[in-house]
Amino acid sequence: MTLIQNSTTLNKPVEDVYAYLSDLNNHEQLMPENIYNWSSTSDEARFTIKNMAKLALKVTQRVENKEIVCEPSEEAPFKVRLSWKLDQLSTQETKATFVIEAELNMMMKMIASGPLQKLVDYQVSRLKEVLA
Repeated sequence: MTLIQNSTTLNKPVEDVYAYLSDLNNHEQLMPENIYNWSSTSDEARFTIKNMAKLALKVTQRVENKEIVCEPSEEAPFKVRLSWKLDQLSTQETKATFVIEAELNMMMKMIASGPLQKLVDYQVSRLKEVLA
């Protein structure tokens, strides 16, 4: 299993960060330019990654103020799990970690690791901007 992750510290209460991330409608604001055809509800999101694949994700687990987990709701190019993990550092400070766990063979790992890391880094920095 390939693990790709990044973290940021936000000057927001954990409840605010969780409320934002637990609604997949908000995740469009965190996506890079190569994501299009976005449609979502609070529990599901569908989008196309330019020159790569179409993805449909659904929330499979919510642990209040701790974690949101998404997994493909339709067939994906590889087995993948996306999760936002939250740690309350103080009443006004939260650490948010975005983790992608992907089952990649060696060939896919060479192709996909870089773009997946860029996606994680981008979403973490966008979250900091959006919730600033």
